Amino acid sequence: MFGMKLNPLTAKKVARFKEIKRGYYSFLAIVALILFSLTAELFVNSRALIVSYEGKWYFPTYRGVISGETFGLDYSYETDYRQLRETFKETGSDNWVLLPLVPYDPYENNEYEGVFKPAPPSIANRHFLGTDTTGRDILARLYYGFRIAIFFSLVFLLLTYLIGIAIGCLMGYFGGIFDLIGQRLIEVWSNMPFLYVVIIVFSVVPSSISNSVRIGILLTIMVMFSWMGMTYYMRTGAYKEKARDYVAAAEALGASTGRIIFKHIIPNTLATLVTFMPFTIVGAITAITALDFLGFGLPPPTPSLGELLKQGTDNLTTAPWIVVSSFMALVAILTLVAFVGEAIREAFDPKKFTVYK
Repeated sequence: MFGMKLNPLTAKKVARFKEIKRGYYSFLAIVALILFSLTAELFVNSRALIVSYEGKWYFPTYRGVISGETFGLDYSYETDYRQLRETFKETGSDNWVLLPLVPYDPYENNEYEGVFKPAPPSIANRHFLGTDTTGRDILARLYYGFRIAIFFSLVFLLLTYLIGIAIGCLMGYFGGIFDLIGQRLIEVWSNMPFLYVVIIVFSVVPSSISNSVRIGILLTIMVMFSWMGMTYYMRTGAYKEKARDYVAAAEALGASTGRIIFKHIIPNTLATLVTFMPFTIVGAITAITALDFLGFGLPPPTPSLGELLKQGTDNLTTAPWIVVSSFMALVAILTLVAFVGEAIREAFDPKKFTVYK
């Protein structure tokens, strides 16, 4: 069986992490949510999973638009599969439609009492958490919003770590004038007002730019203002490891700077890097939610926890299910990641007293 073989010390830390049940089960829950989010279209989607029509099977979920004329309807745009299922039932034919558990996508508007307004939770209509102020299904918005938020935060984590580790390691290893200049530049840059920069940038970005580009711009700005903290931790770790005897021995044996940094210093600061990962993800999710709440985050109509929270607070008395659903979802996600972070911190820090049993 192929697998990654861990060294004894790392294997011991992993085993200790598994013993911390609250963190370990939270980690499994987060992994399960991420895996489910990758196949969100199979569970939450307005397209049918399978359509059986006149002896032929169609799988609309992951393919292009199938017009209504294909199934004998009187329109050429994309099929309304909920309507198609009702049509098949009314005619009593052998044709059938298999819909996802939640047969709505996060962008479509659904009427309630003849107008587009919030609808309370309904099992009969499969709006299990109700709809928002424009009739969009809340569960669908939360499901796809989680996928966007978690992968946004993972990319944010990767870029922040790459920049922070690279600069911090160089500052700690070389020291001297390089370290001094680096610290002064970081101090200047860290005093730049993050929120003002976001407001200014998005006020001049044309609305014609695609949502993916706008999300990329937001990610870039957040990374630009977030790598400094990891740099200081890495700088301190590099200073500490550089003074060790094994680094002096490696230098005496003629090891290159790159080998010393990548084979010795970075692996021996791994504990610090790993313990901060979950809390970096928590910070990214919180930041993007706050920006969405203020209207400077993900471009509309992108599914977003912050946007739902904003709707919920604006309609607290008329549609309380919006804020309750979005708030509980946010709390659940952040709690799970925080539990993982605490467990990792304990597992990689044997000197720290633990209350986990």
